[in-house]
Amino acid sequence: MMWKEEDRLPKVGMVGNPNAGKSTVFNLLTGLRQHTGNFPGVTVEIKTGRMRFPSGSEATLIDFPGTYSLYPTSSDEKLVAAVMTNPADTFFPDALIYIADVTHLERHLLLLTQLLDLNLPVILALNMSDTASEMGIKVNAAKLSDQLGLPVISISGRKEDNIQRLLSELEKMLKAPEKASEYKPFYKLTDQEKQITDAIRHNLSIENPYRALLILHHHQWLPFLKKQQKEVLDAIAITKDFQSLRTQVDETLDRYDKFMPIVRESIHQPPAFPSTTTDKLDAVLTHRIGGPVIFIAVMLLIFQAIFDWSGYPMDAIENGFGLLSEWVASALGEGWFTELLTDGILAGMSGILVFVPQIALLFLLISILEEVGYMARVVFMFDKTMRRFGMNGRSVISLISGSACAVPAIMSSRTIGNWQERLITIMVTPFVSCSARIPVYLVLIGLAVPAVKVGGIFNAQSLVFGSMYALGVLTAFLAGWAMKKWLRTREPSFLAIELPEYRMPHWKNVWLSVWEKVVAFVAGAGKIILVVSIVLWAMSRFGPGNAISDATLTAHQEAREMRLDSTQTEDFVQQRRLEASFAGQMGKSFEPLIRPLGYDWKIGIALLTSFAAREVFTGTLAVLYNMGSEEGDINDRTENAAKATLRSKMKVETFSDTGQPVYTLATALSLLVFYALAMQCFSTLAVVRRETGSWKWAAMQFVAMSLLAYFGAWAVYRIFS
Repeated sequence: MMWKEEDRLPKVGMVGNPNAGKSTVFNLLTGLRQHTGNFPGVTVEIKTGRMRFPSGSEATLIDFPGTYSLYPTSSDEKLVAAVMTNPADTFFPDALIYIADVTHLERHLLLLTQLLDLNLPVILALNMSDTASEMGIKVNAAKLSDQLGLPVISISGRKEDNIQRLLSELEKMLKAPEKASEYKPFYKLTDQEKQITDAIRHNLSIENPYRALLILHHHQWLPFLKKQQKEVLDAIAITKDFQSLRTQVDETLDRYDKFMPIVRESIHQPPAFPSTTTDKLDAVLTHRIGGPVIFIAVMLLIFQAIFDWSGYPMDAIENGFGLLSEWVASALGEGWFTELLTDGILAGMSGILVFVPQIALLFLLISILEEVGYMARVVFMFDKTMRRFGMNGRSVISLISGSACAVPAIMSSRTIGNWQERLITIMVTPFVSCSARIPVYLVLIGLAVPAVKVGGIFNAQSLVFGSMYALGVLTAFLAGWAMKKWLRTREPSFLAIELPEYRMPHWKNVWLSVWEKVVAFVAGAGKIILVVSIVLWAMSRFGPGNAISDATLTAHQEAREMRLDSTQTEDFVQQRRLEASFAGQMGKSFEPLIRPLGYDWKIGIALLTSFAAREVFTGTLAVLYNMGSEEGDINDRTENAAKATLRSKMKVETFSDTGQPVYTLATALSLLVFYALAMQCFSTLAVVRRETGSWKWAAMQFVAMSLLAYFGAWAVYRIFS
């Protein structure tokens, strides 16, 4: 990402272990003044935002990925280590806010003491102080501050307690950088480590001894080191007989030996913890048999809610676009520009924006599950199951995230330390139905599946909708199992995850998350749909040479011979004009390839354009089916177009050669299966290539998914036709 005005602002980093509540505090400090970008040269996303101090001055807040220590086991942790060991990095902070869960403080001080030894100005924010009080935990923040030699503030991100005090203390620290020079190392280097760091500092001009030691540990992969510097470090490691792994273990044990007594003196626990609400809920929600059953039921309820709660807003959006199209047509009058706006841009945008309510609901419900702490339990529950299919419990996060978008879901696999498990997760995640597929599912399910209750509880449409997700997940598991048998590596695998306490959702976090994801979805899809809609409109309105005018004359003559009335004649003429256009000729050229699946050339065009983004499918069909005739009165045509929904136009669509309906149950189910199994979009291919470092895996993934989708759709069409 590019730094502009924010370059002149002080940079404050927010660090801490996963599940410490960093996101909640970050949202409190930045609100809507935040954005997401990438670290230079890598695909890791990072959030930055503007924070304002009580005095009115501002700073840039950088939310670093959650990490347990500066001895990383995943790509996320490597990134944090790379930034913290390189003062020249764009994201190197002027000060740090360290967020720690005060109810489990002993697990959070390893990383903190490492950052202190890098001589970075740090404020320790003891989060979840409200929960600690409820549990009877008493915190002596002053004693902890004195022992660690840094400011310590008890806060509650959920209740917003002491947030202003945190800001005031941080502002004082930024205004008094000289205090940071009072450096007292927490970890005392061994004699061998002193000799090694002295050699590194002499050769590489590194001032901080612990930074020099970390650079030696990680010099093989640190991106900012030059080839010559790596060779020097290799020579030092060999000469000094440096044993990296053994040194890391010894250092970690030494740090625990030093900070555990500090924790015991500063944090007073009750004599015995009673059985908490979290313990009682976990006994049910993580039960070996009951837990998975509850999870499946929860997901079914989510799918049910997507259909049941979104009807009115969808109707409102659809009617709004109809009225807008009618107003534009009446205001501008007849002409090509009016048709471009009504038949091209507005028709294409309405084909996607009408589904925003369902997508927002999906994001909302998943965010709530994450906030209350349930999703961490899902990782824990399914770890053993996932290993049978070549993945681990963290892969569940990627698969569930894939229900929103495969791109960030694939990127989230960086938390998986085992390369084979990470590769399999990357390769199978696109099988999970993403939010871009929702518009396609909703159109086709609403077209072919009746809205009847099954067993008096679930709507048949929601069950079919859920079955598409189930098909994708089942295929992902089978593909993972096949890859596990094929790759057969022996790299060790483990899962370390902290299960947070169950809490009520922090609604500001939820709404910000939903807002951010919906805006990203609409903005990303909107750009693509705008371009595709304009191109499609032009390709559908114009043709080579005199093809359009010849088709018009021929169609009028045939209409007279068939004795069609004026309305039927206009529809017949428009159909022939569309077939003679550039779009029609392109679609008909590959119609023989897709006809065995029950598709016509219009569906073929939608399939091609949707490889840019799956949601373009509905926008493409909306443009193709909205192309009206020029002979009729513009106001009548637009009024009819405003009232006709995409589904109603699809219901009456017929094959031009046989006159049979295109969208039968068999065709709709075939399309559902095709979109459930096919590669999602070119963006997914690009991120797979970046995450795996090779086009080989991306190409294999695309070919395998395309073939599976084609033959799966063919089989379904044959069964139901």
